[in-house]
Amino acid sequence: MPRRKAAIKREALADPLYDSKRVSKFINVVMRAGKKSIAEKIVYKAMEVLAERVKKGKGKEEGDEEGGRQSGGSSRSSSKPAKTSVEVLDVLDQSLGNVCPTVEVKSRRVGGATYQVPVEVNSDRGMALAMRWVVDAAKSRSEKTMALRLAAELHEAYMGRGTAVKAKDDMHRMAKANQAFAHYRW
Repeated sequence: MPRRKAAIKREALADPLYDSKRVSKFINVVMRAGKKSIAEKIVYKAMEVLAERVKKGKGKEEGDEEGGRQSGGSSRSSSKPAKTSVEVLDVLDQSLGNVCPTVEVKSRRVGGATYQVPVEVNSDRGMALAMRWVVDAAKSRSEKTMALRLAAELHEAYMGRGTAVKAKDDMHRMAKANQAFAHYRW
């Protein structure tokens, strides 16, 4: 806890391409050693690949009748980029939402013993954990470039599976197992 006053929370600026604060924060999580332009290229490329994968997946799910309607609607090139960016942002939000935890465990020392106490997660912290887990899971994948790894992990999270979703499930399982120590919360 700070001794003087609480830290001032600074609002992140929206990114230039999608005009989204969440994408801007995600770029900052991907960034290493201050190389923001490289992180932007990685995230934007990953979002393009993600949009293609989701569109391809929806085409397979919808069937022949609706697939024909979809290809007929793609001839409108003027409204396509705006619609695609909205869809990609929705997919990104859904992916991060599937990874975002609702509870976590924190260590509390009581009477010489350390207990793992389940605590509810603030929405901002949950989203930060989700972004971090997705990036860490993407780093451990075997695709050729980081953009492809990130796109694959986001698509897995969108589908409700993958390493990042497993991290959330493990966190929830640990909180459920230590539910008996919830009274130590303060």
